[in-house]
Amino acid sequence: MERQASGVVVVMVPLAAQGHLNQLLHLTRIISTRGLPVHFIGSATHNRQAKDRVHGWDPSTTSNIHFHDFQLPHIVTPPPDPHATEKFPTHLLPLFEAGVHFREPLGELLRVLSTTNQRVVVVYDSSMAFAAHEASFVSKAEAYCFIPCSAFTVLHFIWESMGKPAYEEGSLFPEELPRISLDASLSERFLEFSNQNTQWSNLYCAGNIYNTCNVIEAKYVDSLAQTEPSKKYWAIGPFNPVTFGSTTTGTPRHRCLEWLDKQPPSSVIYVSFGTMTSISDDQIAELAIGLERSEQRFIWVLRDADLGDIYTEESRKAQLPDGFEERIGGVGMVVRDWAPQVQILAHPSTGGFMSHCGWNSTMESLSMGVPIAAWPMHSDQPRNALLVTDLLKVGLIVRDWECRKNLISSDIIESSIKKLMVSDEGSMMRKKAHELGANIREAVSEGGTSVIQLESFLSHISR
Repeated sequence: MERQASGVVVVMVPLAAQGHLNQLLHLTRIISTRGLPVHFIGSATHNRQAKDRVHGWDPSTTSNIHFHDFQLPHIVTPPPDPHATEKFPTHLLPLFEAGVHFREPLGELLRVLSTTNQRVVVVYDSSMAFAAHEASFVSKAEAYCFIPCSAFTVLHFIWESMGKPAYEEGSLFPEELPRISLDASLSERFLEFSNQNTQWSNLYCAGNIYNTCNVIEAKYVDSLAQTEPSKKYWAIGPFNPVTFGSTTTGTPRHRCLEWLDKQPPSSVIYVSFGTMTSISDDQIAELAIGLERSEQRFIWVLRDADLGDIYTEESRKAQLPDGFEERIGGVGMVVRDWAPQVQILAHPSTGGFMSHCGWNSTMESLSMGVPIAAWPMHSDQPRNALLVTDLLKVGLIVRDWECRKNLISSDIIESSIKKLMVSDEGSMMRKKAHELGANIREAVSEGGTSVIQLESFLSHISR
């Protein structure tokens, strides 16, 4: 007897990099709370990584989220090079490129789901666009691209690739805005990989989803939509939780949150450069000296870049100057394990964030109303930094992009921290960030713009 189709099911296809896994897992939560079943695919290692590192909710308590562990061939990924002058994570490229091995099991999953559902909706990371091609072979399936960076960054990429100056008449980009070439922030091999994904998306994608909101980027999303009138665009961020109960996952609170409880409001700068970049021993020493001399309270997450498998390979343990941790005493804390970033940023004692400006971290910081000391490393980060500092005016640049290959001195780091945390200018940034954060959180509350866009997306796929 033929089974009746039951409705709509969503399949998430993330890229195996932490900032990408995290954003799509948060989107999975949002969609699942609206009653739709969501299937999240990846290798066993990266599904485990996504679940282990998520903060603010517990995936195991949500019955309509289903994880699928697909096999990957053995992949050799070299260790990250902390001394490389170009910070793009080339060591992870073999892992990114290997994602195409999911094509066959994904196709099989889509065909199985199509036998019991009226529509199978594939939401794929822009670097996993083979998923859109695979969906095109299943009559009941359609594909939507998740763009893991800001709309401003994408528009800026398009503008530069067309060879147009960033300050043309009527441009969205101010004349004084620095120009950042594509090859300065991405590796040649990744650009080739990205071009193949773009071709698949151009052919088989029905629309684009952004982890952003109208408060931040309405004009950029609208401009992008005008470049592709045949596709739909939705800005439904922030994806990350913006409120937290007393216990969010049933596990003990991280020690850094207990430490934050004892600090004055807005007095702590949080320092973290994400999961894709390692910094050199010399730069670590300069950062340590700058933090100590600033005399500001801090939490510093000091970890090497992720390896291909975070569970079976051992990272370098970065060395700090002799006696540093003893000298900082109760003023600062160095965290070498995984830190609950979104809860640190949400804590009332946190008053600033020294960040690489990956979009995942940027959205978490903006949604919590925390100003940013921007230290971009690669990819979309220098453009995200421009959005934060030059356009939204809720942060400052620690290092100009033109000087990205240079060691940043402890003097520059010290002055950047003091400017953000204790100057009048920093206070104005914090006030503006606080107001922006409140508006962003309102966007994801009932009747907010992001909720309206989410309902638009869900209505579209359930049509």
